[in-house]
Formats: sequence, C-alpha cells, structure tokens
Amino acid sequence: MAPTVLDAPRAEHHPGDRIGIGEPRPRLSWTVRDAPYGWRQGAYEVRLDVEGPGGPGDAAPVWLSGRIEGGDSVLVPWPAPPLASRDRRAVRVRVWGADAPGDGPSPWSPPLTVEAGLLSPADWTARMAGPDAGRDPAAPERTALLRGAFELPAPPAYARLYATARGLYELELNGARVGDDVLAPGWTSYRRRLRYQTYDVTELLRAGPNVLGARLADGWFRGRIGYGGGTRDVYGDRTGLLAQLEAVCADGTAVRFRTGGDWRWAPGPEPRASLYDGEHHDARLEPPGWSRPGEGEPQEAGAAPCGPPDAGGWRPVRVAEDFDPRTLCAPAGPAVRHTQDVAPVAVSVSPSGRTVLDFGQNLVGRLRLRLRGGRAARGSAVTVRHAEVLQGGELCTRPLRQAEATDRYVLAGRAEEVWEPRFTFHGFRYAEVDGWPGALDPADVTARVIGSDLRRTGWFCCSDEDVNRLHENVVWSMRGNFVDVPTDCPQRDERLGWTGDIQVFTPTAAFLYDCSGMLASWLADLAADQAANYPDGTVPLVVPEIPTPEWLPAWPMAVWGDAAVLMPWELYRAYGDEGLLRDRYASARAWVDRVLAGGTDGSTGRQLGDWLDPAAPPDDPWAARTDAGLVAAAYAARSAQVLADTAGVLGEHADAERYRAAAAGARGRFTERYTTGEGRLTSDCQTAYALALVFDLLPKDLAERAGRRLAELVAADGHHIATGFAGTPVICEALTRAGALDDAYRLLRQRECPSWLYPVTRGATTVWERWDSLLPDGTVNPGEMTSFNHYALGAVADWLHTRVAGLSPAAPGWRRILVAPCPGGGLTWARARHETPYGTVEIRWRLSGARRLETEFTVPHGTTAEVRLPGLAPYEVVPGTHRAGVDLPE
Repeated sequence: MAPTVLDAPRAEHHPGDRIGIGEPRPRLSWTVRDAPYGWRQGAYEVRLDVEGPGGPGDAAPVWLSGRIEGGDSVLVPWPAPPLASRDRRAVRVRVWGADAPGDGPSPWSPPLTVEAGLLSPADWTARMAGPDAGRDPAAPERTALLRGAFELPAPPAYARLYATARGLYELELNGARVGDDVLAPGWTSYRRRLRYQTYDVTELLRAGPNVLGARLADGWFRGRIGYGGGTRDVYGDRTGLLAQLEAVCADGTAVRFRTGGDWRWAPGPEPRASLYDGEHHDARLEPPGWSRPGEGEPQEAGAAPCGPPDAGGWRPVRVAEDFDPRTLCAPAGPAVRHTQDVAPVAVSVSPSGRTVLDFGQNLVGRLRLRLRGGRAARGSAVTVRHAEVLQGGELCTRPLRQAEATDRYVLAGRAEEVWEPRFTFHGFRYAEVDGWPGALDPADVTARVIGSDLRRTGWFCCSDEDVNRLHENVVWSMRGNFVDVPTDCPQRDERLGWTGDIQVFTPTAAFLYDCSGMLASWLADLAADQAANYPDGTVPLVVPEIPTPEWLPAWPMAVWGDAAVLMPWELYRAYGDEGLLRDRYASARAWVDRVLAGGTDGSTGRQLGDWLDPAAPPDDPWAARTDAGLVAAAYAARSAQVLADTAGVLGEHADAERYRAAAAGARGRFTERYTTGEGRLTSDCQTAYALALVFDLLPKDLAERAGRRLAELVAADGHHIATGFAGTPVICEALTRAGALDDAYRLLRQRECPSWLYPVTRGATTVWERWDSLLPDGTVNPGEMTSFNHYALGAVADWLHTRVAGLSPAAPGWRRILVAPCPGGGLTWARARHETPYGTVEIRWRLSGARRLETEFTVPHGTTAEVRLPGLAPYEVVPGTHRAGVDLPE
C-alpha cells in the first residue's frame, strides 16, 4: 500500500516564503499529496525545530505536540507556546489514518520555516526620519534619497531589516536592491494601520563599513490621489522612513542600526514621481555610489556636493516626533511585485506621426526601456504616454481624466541605459514613445506587469473560445485591480477601493486567486475607518477612505456598505476561516444595526442601486430601471440573514436569533412593499427579479412566478443584458434556479451590445466598466466614467465556475464539495480546476453523441463530494478520481 505523503504545511494565509509574520500563534494547514484510496485523517502531530539567531541548521531542541486526535487539517490552532518577536521555527506535520488507528504515522512533511516579526511596539527603537523640508504645494511630487552608514565588526551570520515608510520606499544596501517588492509599504489606513516589511539581508552585509540607502516618494501617503483634481497630503505633509536592521555577526556580536537623527537626505533624481501623473527621472542627477560605502559619503550643505548637482549636498534629516509605533502591523497578504513581462506585438505610426507600441493586452504596470544614446544623447529626454485604447489611430486619453500617465527619462549619456519607473503604475495597452535616440527596436521596450503577487487557484475553459476570452478578461482585470487594494480601475485619476465593486466580485476573486490574506487586510482597514469615522456603523464607500467629491461623509449605501457583512462570509465559504468572521463581526453587526435603524430601506439617503444599468444615459449612471429602494431593501434582508448565519457559526446564539428574526421581517416588508397584486415586482425588470430569487426574498408561490417572469423579461430583451452592478452578478444564477438554464446560456453567449461577449467581439482583453465603453461605431463612450479595466461586471465568472463547470463549496473551505455541472447552451465541453485548502478539485465534462454526458472529477484528500448529475439521484464520493456518464433527459 502506498504511504501517505504530505506537502509542507502553511501558516495562516501567508505565502511559504513570508518572513516576519505578525501572529504569535499562527494557525497551520497542510494538504495530503498522496494516500491510499478512501484514506481519512484520524490524528496528527506537529514538530517544531527551533532555529536560533545563527539561522537554519543551528542545533536546537525539538518540540513535539504529541498525537492529537482529529481530522482537521486547515487553519488548525497553533499547538505550541506562542512565538516571541524574531522567533524562527521549522514546522513539520505527520498524520495517522482514521480507519486503521493502529497503523503507524505518515513520514514527516517537508518543513515550513515560520518566523515572527516585531510583535510589540516596544521592539521598535528606530525613529521615523525624512527630509527636513516640507513639500512645496505648487511643486511636483519629487523623491528624496536617505542614507545611513554603520559598521559590522565581523562577517554577518544572520540579519533582518524591518522597514516601512510614510510614502513609498525602496531600499538599497551596499549598492544592491533590498527585496523584490514594489510600491511598499502599500496602501492602508495609515493613521490606524501601517504595514512594515521584513527582509533577510544577511547576504548583502559585510564586515566593516556598510551603507543603507532609501529612495522615498510621496505615494498614497502624501501624493495626489482621488478624482476631480484629487487631494494631496491626505495622511500628512512629510514623508519619512522607519528602518531597523538587526544583525548577529560570526563572532557573536549583535548589531542594531536604525533610522534616526544621524541620517542624511538629498533630493532624489526624480523631479516627479506621481501615482497618477507618472514618473520623471533625470539620470544626470543620480549620485554615483550613493548607497555604497566610500563613494557617496554625506557632506553638509555648502560643502563639496556628492549628491545631485542641484541639491547642494546632503542635509540632516528631520525626525517625526508624532509617529506612533502602535500603528505598525505585519502584512497579511503577499507584496506587490513584478509578475510578468509582455513584449509589444506591433509598432505603428499614428496619423500625427507619433510612434505607438501595442502590447496586445490591457495591463497594469510600467515600461522598462533599454536606451543606447551615448554621450551625444546626454540631456535628451524620452517621453512615454499611456492609454487603454486608440481612437482614430491616436492615444485616447480622455478616459484618464486628470491622470497624465506620462513617464519621462533624461539620459545620462552612457553607452547603454536601462530604466523602469519605481513609484508609479499605469493601466494601458498602448504606449506612445517620443524622443527615442536613434531607431526604436521593439525588443528594447518591455511592459512590466505589476500587482499583488497572489497565488493562482482557479481555472476554467469550455468549447466556446469567446467565453474563454471573457474568462481570461476577468482574470486580467482582477490582476490589474488587485494592486495592494482592490480598486475600481487602474488607469484614471481614481483607483480607489470602492466597497461595492469588490463585494460583488469576491466569490469570483476567491476562486481565481488566493486573496484571503490581502482581502482580510483590506477588511481590517474597512473596520478601522468605519469605527473611527462613523460611530453609527455606516461603512465608507471607499477603503481606505480619502476625500472624494460628493461622497463624504459617507451615508448608508446598499451593495457598497454590505461589503462589511457579505465579504467576510464569502471568504469564510472559500477558505473556512472562522477567525476572519470573528475579527470582522463587530464591523458587520454595526452595519446591519445601522441598516435596521432605517439606513438603507430606500426611504433615506441616495442609493446607487443598480449602478451602470445599460439603459442609463452616459452622463447619468444612477438612472437604472430598478428602483434603488428595492435594491436597498433586498440587500438589507440579505445582510441580516448572513449576519444571523455568522452569529450562529461564532456561537453568538442571542444575536443569531435576533438577526434571523430581523431578516424574516425584512423579507416580509420586501414582499409587502415591492410586489403587486398580480405577483409581479414593482420594478418589472431583470435586476429586481434576480435579487429576489437569489436572496430568497419571496414566498414559494411568488418565487415561482418571479422566475417565470424573469425568463420572460430576458427573452423579451432579446437575451441582452439589462443589469448593472447589483443585478449582473446574480442574473444567470437566478435564471438557473428558475429552471430557465437555456435563457441563462443565451444571455451569456449573446454577442450584440449590451452583453458580456460584445466587448470580446470588439477586441477587449479586460472587462469594461460600461457594457458599451466602446460604442459599436468604434468611438469611446462619451460618459465621464469610461474605464476599460473594471472587474465588477466580470462577476459572471462565478456562474461559469459553479454552474457551467459545476464546482462549488458545499461546506466552508471546501471541506465538502458540490459537483453539479449544468451542460447547455450549445457547449460541448467544459472543465475547471480549483486549488482548495485541502488540495486540487477538478472536473471535466463532455457531450458525446446527441445526449450523452461524460464526466470525470477529482476530489482531494480530507474532503468528500456530493455529485448531482442530470437524471440521477445525488450521491456521495470519497477522495480520488471518479467517472460517470448519463443520458441527458430530452
């Protein structure tokens, strides 16, 4: 019999290479890679090898949990004493089978090294240090260089660098780049939560003199963010760096070096580094060797300058006395990184004579340029402008609004120069290049895709290539808008964490990528801003909350505010994380209490409702066919029911009863207020019926009539989509529940505008904000809000996964799996795969002959699956690969 084999365990939701975690008792998960057929876990044991300051391999005692009875293998409580700051543990797991308890254990798993960060504010002795001058309100967002020098008495054996910033930072140690993350420390509600990063810098240090340097930019902290001209200095008017380097040398000496008053700064070589407007870099101003010992030694202002030519030397820093280390926290999700390179697929000359590169894909990132101008090109500038689409052969920049999205590089005159912006990003498919020295070789320009470095967990494809392109567009829109914060769009002067957009998209996101840590962190910001800014429980419309014209102070907004309740629940369904429900319970309860007090019943305040209904005029996206009050009432009932379910999971029994009764009352009021005597809804349109059906708001007889009416409306609309942000995520599911699967497929596969596939026929490579962002005549929609990279309407991908392919969780975290494909619509095959917390679940189905459905599905160890195939009674299967064939009913 084959032995049971485990993969290396995981800690919390962290990627395996994360160091500096913030949990003293990280929960552990493990997956069974291989085991005998039908094997089930009955017990486990955890082993911890202690790793001392010398690093992995040091002799240390071994801690054993002993055999622990139980079949749990996901987010299992930490069985050992809690980690202290800087502790390192090599964690291994072994398991016993449930059906043969007398058999021996499995071999030990490969190890996971768990390392704690700085868990207490008292661990920090560094001080926030930055330029001594405030920003000139009329000046562009210029960068700064910071520099500190120290010595090691012997070669390093082990070293960690803990760092964060007010602004964006990039570190260099002895001339070498530290880490591979970009836009660090990311964007959080800085006054309440500031993330720090931990870097292993052992290999970058040396005995003797060392220099730690930092590039510092305004970023979200102080730069221009928001639309309508935006706002600067949202979180403060001075940038700063907080860095603490701790090393143990080979001779046993411990060295700690930190930011403080002895550091120096100089203006950086970027006269402008703006998230929206782009980055300008003057290579002539780059001080040679500024982050290496002996080459860029700081000198006081007025001395022979070693800094940039216009800087007048290095100056003393200013230490921020107002910084509170209690706001510091370790990251919960992956860093933003460069994740892919994309080469141009075409080069053209526009009607105005400009050189335009087409990268074939609407993406998010920036360009890397390789220039060969030589001494003759010194002082000349290469300018790059970005846009998502062309119109009339020229860049169409109107959708950027007040974001310039322009990068500029001034050449130093070297034989070869390579440059990529550091502190900006753009949403673009096309780039216009001006001032290139000599003939432009497309191989010298590369699009560098950036985004949160999430682990891919979900795939789908089928026999319709346009549907496959739609799904790929959803993936690319998620990649482009998950840049530390789940944003609405990546290209214009906005890029904000609108709560409604991610609320409707969360089920899709959690299937496609492991976004558990990232979204848990974002929900922590939501709760922090909600508690600090809205004691009545109102949820901010954007998180982190910033000044936004017309939207402050926030008011109770259905769909958007419901993110506080529905997102933790969807993440619980996807990852089985009861701790997240507990952490966000107060936030969810505060929101529902606000709703029950009359906040979103349709009678008070403005409601976005079914935002961007395709029938709404370009200049009035509020003008949906569905009554906004109906949408609000539907969501009020839904959130009350989900909160009741959440309270039940958490053992909050009194709350569960209270909110269960509130949900029942809300459903009753919905029926009373929004149904007519003929059994129809007062808003006789697609979104109204879809919400009522999927949120289970109607009595059975009315629900059946509502299902029939929904199918009639969809058919009457020629199977064109007629829903906005509220209705689109649920319309196909509602039709499926109503027994109108063929109508759902015809809606999905419609290619005329408005439809999901219309953008595909127009060459879209991401999901659009509007159904007609590009009009049939090839012109860009005249509305002020016109983005070509917006994931909200891509929430239909959840239906592709759960219904077309037939994979969904039947219990939280996929402990039980539902395998229920719904073939139809002329598709001849489909398949999907998802990396669950327990391992890979996969399904393939194909039609053979006229009515024969052949399926093959794989169920991971630690789970069971319920299989529902047309014409068969449901049945259960154990882990393994299974096949089944049925004749479809006529």
